[in-house]
Amino acid sequence: MVSPWRGTAPELLTAAAAVTVAAVAAYAIADWAGLAVVAVATAAGVMVLLRFLLPQLTPDASRKARDRPRARMLTGYSHRRFMVHSAMTSQNYYDLELRPVLEHLLAARLAERHGVHLYQDPDAARRLLCRNPRDAGLWRWIDPRIRPQTRDSQERRGIPRYTLARLIDRLEKL
Repeated sequence: MVSPWRGTAPELLTAAAAVTVAAVAAYAIADWAGLAVVAVATAAGVMVLLRFLLPQLTPDASRKARDRPRARMLTGYSHRRFMVHSAMTSQNYYDLELRPVLEHLLAARLAERHGVHLYQDPDAARRLLCRNPRDAGLWRWIDPRIRPQTRDSQERRGIPRYTLARLIDRLEKL
């Protein structure tokens, strides 16, 4: 980076000479009080001038990452609890709110740890998620090929507590 002060020697020398002349004149007229006034005024003027002349610093990457808005964050325990409780009591809420989150987690786990793309190879994803007959019933709750029906699912009960716990356990172990 090129210095912003490069080539400013003549201007800086002229400013220094002007301040020196003003300081000598003030000392001659008002003794030390005059010299103090010139020194304080010069220092204040230089600080204000530097504030506008120096280039602005760019924020570092960590601050940008910290300040970046995040996509729809759960704000706390009570909100998470509400989300899980609502998904267990309403099939519609599970299909519209919790299912996409769980599906996204499954896709990420399969891609990162097993190299399987959930949407391109759902059969391989099913084999990895449902390793034993006990887990076979989990797939219908997270199968990406099934698009939820929202009309008749409003009155239906959501995902059972045991099934949700088992599904989260399987996602953690993937």
